[in-house]
Amino acid sequence: MSERTLKDMQQEVDRYISQFKEGYFSPLAMLARMSEEVGELAREVNHAYGEKPKKKTEADNSIELELGDILFITICFANSLGIDLTEAHDKVMHKFNTRDADRWTKINTENT
Repeated sequence: MSERTLKDMQQEVDRYISQFKEGYFSPLAMLARMSEEVGELAREVNHAYGEKPKKKTEADNSIELELGDILFITICFANSLGIDLTEAHDKVMHKFNTRDADRWTKINTENT
């Protein structure tokens, strides 16, 4: 499969959602759904890296699938509000590259 841009993914999700009369959920409902998905991710991370093993009766979910769910709901949320995620990403990276430019210890790449 060829690589897709965020714009491609936003359009793909919009085509999927547009086939249903209900359309996108309200922003508040999407925030609640996003919170649920983050909770499911936390549970999977805790099972994989924490001290809480899964019960034998629990489904075999994965961190990858939970991150995919979060990406999907993030795209839905952005689409419903008319937000271009590529632009949002560019603005956030600019913020990190300026405001936080000297916040962390950089790896010295000259000697590697």
